Amino acid sequence: MKIGILGYGNLGRGVEAAIKKNEDMELVAVYTRRDPSTLTINTEGVAVKSTADLDTGKEDIDVLIICGGSATDLPAMTPKYAAMYNVIDSFDTHARIPEHFANVDKAAKEAGTIGIISCGWDPGMFSISRAYATAVLPDGQAYTFWGKGVSQGHSDAVRRIEGVRDCRQYTIPVPAALEKVRSGENPELTTREKHTRECFVVAEEGADLARIENEIKTMPNYFSDYDTTVHFIDEAEMKKNHSGLPHGGSVIYSGESSDGVKHVIEYSLTLDSNPEFTGSVLVAYARAAARLNAEGVKGAKTVFDIAPSYLNRMSGDEMRAHLL
Repeated sequence: MKIGILGYGNLGRGVEAAIKKNEDMELVAVYTRRDPSTLTINTEGVAVKSTADLDTGKEDIDVLIICGGSATDLPAMTPKYAAMYNVIDSFDTHARIPEHFANVDKAAKEAGTIGIISCGWDPGMFSISRAYATAVLPDGQAYTFWGKGVSQGHSDAVRRIEGVRDCRQYTIPVPAALEKVRSGENPELTTREKHTRECFVVAEEGADLARIENEIKTMPNYFSDYDTTVHFIDEAEMKKNHSGLPHGGSVIYSGESSDGVKHVIEYSLTLDSNPEFTGSVLVAYARAAARLNAEGVKGAKTVFDIAPSYLNRMSGDEMRAHLL
């Protein structure tokens, strides 16, 4: 399968790494809004091209994996390129997924392509876990915990504060909350009771540290609803101890099959690299997109619509023999 990557940030490089692990796929081009001559990628012999080449609609690719941001890139890019190619994205603004789906669905159906949106681990693998659990145990409740891991969005929000040079923000589940959920208690938990936040900040020389800490802890929509700890460190410690992008979390579902008969379902991830794992999920769904479109399927899809056999490079016989 011939794969194109649009965008070459952390996620684009994660997709590139995943393609190397899949023998049935070939990376044929990386597309960028930058000057292609300024971009060096990690795969020898692969073309780096301009988005202007992609805009012709004539690139020889089976699937385009779009590695843009959910705030402004993907709402425009995914419908645009679904009108030309089979596409995959990792759109993760949960409240806007129905709107995004409708836009991609219209473009893809008119073009006869397929667009699989919101692939990753949440939304994505965690979504599937929640769907299976609610189907099997309709009388129950799902809990989602994120971390311990780096939240790139929250880290960026801190970097925008005056006097901050760099930041890594870790989201951490509260152990007591996890214990209650795993025991099947089905507790009602507030935002503050589920997660804490920990910030490691490199400040500019002479910056007002007390002001920075207060601005972080009182920042609405990011930190004000959480118990937040702020550590000020130097650049050497940041580079040594906080240069990676680990993440993970758990979906825990507690439900009853009859009165008093309780069951707990848990799906957990521990990730050394958030973008590399997300890229690996995108690549698996790219395989499904190519297979489904070859069968004549078109329009927008989510992870709920894709059978596992379309994701796996094994044949049906191999899956039944080794995985069933």
